Amino acid sequence: MTYVYAVARNADGLQERTAELRGVTGAPVCLVHDARDDQLTLVVSHVPALDFQEEALKQHLEDLDWLEVVARGHHGVIEALAARTTVLPLRLATVYLDDGRARDVLKAGRDIFTERLAMLAEHVEWGVKIYVEPSAVSAAPAPPATGQSPGRAYLRNRRQQQGVRDSVYRAAQTAAERIEAVGRKHASEQVRHRVQQGVLAKGSGENVVNDAYLVSLERCDEFQADVKHAADGLQGVRIDVTGPWAPYSFAMPPGTSDAAAESEPP
Repeated sequence: MTYVYAVARNADGLQERTAELRGVTGAPVCLVHDARDDQLTLVVSHVPALDFQEEALKQHLEDLDWLEVVARGHHGVIEALAARTTVLPLRLATVYLDDGRARDVLKAGRDIFTERLAMLAEHVEWGVKIYVEPSAVSAAPAPPATGQSPGRAYLRNRRQQQGVRDSVYRAAQTAAERIEAVGRKHASEQVRHRVQQGVLAKGSGENVVNDAYLVSLERCDEFQADVKHAADGLQGVRIDVTGPWAPYSFAMPPGTSDAAAESEPP
């Protein structure tokens, strides 16, 4: 079967760079063109149907170890080619029966792919996550209450803890508003992803905002600097900035559902 990593704009040296790569399952990477249009190309590998047919793929996608290996191969190819040309990353495990079927998709989407590649040229993606850590903020000690029962003291402490928690979430909202203002100043587009929970959550604290921003190369330094200051003066709030990435979250226009990536970078 034909596994497709991305739609890419043809560029000098792309064929040679592609020939050096190995993708998912260690398969060689190659390009598939539409003979009538040499401006666009698909970046593909040929993978065993045994692992990538519909039923087998459903089972594999529940295997986190298998999924991690495939994801690393997928993103490795995209990042390598993004250094040479503009790419539209496709969703993980986008597969077709053969090159001909994949080429049909390229033909059918030519106009929107061309438009989107023009939009993304000289742009990269930055991820911005906000975490709250109420436990990192100490509540102001309450004055002792004479003759207070253990039950009343417990309730009093619980109210104090809830007050700290509420203040941290308000601080996170302030940080989010500051970052959105930075985005309006420096970024071309913004996408809001689901917050990370469970096995996807990394590090301490609760992830409350998980956004991606599309930023031109010339504005990246300013964007990073301003985002990193968004938590200044806010207790219990941490901001993580990741990137630059190929534009995984912006492969298709907002509101469009297609084979293009709907996942964020690893």
